[in-house]
Amino acid sequence: MSNIVVFGASGQLGQCFKNIAEKEGLSSIYFPSEAEANILDFDALKNVFETYKPAYSINCAAYTAVDKAEDDQKIALKVNKTGVENLARLCAENGSTLIHVSTDFVFKGDRSTPRVEDDVAEPVNVYGQTKLEGEQVVEELLKKYFILRTGWLYSEYGNNFVKTMLKLGAERDELKVIADQAGTPTYAIDLATCIINIIKSESTAYGIYHYSNEGIASWYDFAKAIFEISGATVKVLPVKTSEYVTKAKRPAYSVMDKSKIKNTFKIEIPYWRESLATCINKLKQ
Repeated sequence: MSNIVVFGASGQLGQCFKNIAEKEGLSSIYFPSEAEANILDFDALKNVFETYKPAYSINCAAYTAVDKAEDDQKIALKVNKTGVENLARLCAENGSTLIHVSTDFVFKGDRSTPRVEDDVAEPVNVYGQTKLEGEQVVEELLKKYFILRTGWLYSEYGNNFVKTMLKLGAERDELKVIADQAGTPTYAIDLATCIINIIKSESTAYGIYHYSNEGIASWYDFAKAIFEISGATVKVLPVKTSEYVTKAKRPAYSVMDKSKIKNTFKIEIPYWRESLATCINKLKQ
């Protein structure tokens, strides 16, 4: 394989790539630290490209604090747009293919059918808007790029819904969880595996793709499954979004159509509950 550099290597998805690289013995994939490869530091990034000469640059770096972004609009835009622009410019200069991870939150979420890639993007919060602007910068500056929109990411690494639920479940007998927002829980290891397979295919079918696990769930369904699979006895009560006020508005229906990625790369996507069981078993170990 050609050289690959993962930006945002210390985050949840970055750590999933490390896991896969170790398992598969991929010696040509590099994980520079944030100090070495901060996407807001153009000169540092330039050094990274000179040092590693990546054929593929994977961008896992992002501002993902959805509620905080409502107040930290400048910082969110800086990371999710300006940082991405820095990477895209250097990819263009160095002939590197950019694989950029985006979000289902670019959509309004007001329709009850899964979104396809060329549906109109209408974010309902600052986070979604900044991620959309990052996508637009990539499309503007590069010909060789894959943008993968995903959502509801979890894994054994970092902070995520699964680990939060398991922690709260160990402390409480009862939890209230939102039941009127639908999406698809996505195991970050599955996403990372899909990206590695795209690289291995050496495909030039550039563009935007949707990736999540198969199936549909509400946060309530997700929480119920976490406790059922982990064997925890926690009573989960469904609540409406209107009963749980957050700073940022969320899309009510955040399900994406994966036909394009499945047909283009001939991949099979695991069902969300199966991947959740895999993750929980690993966390137990």
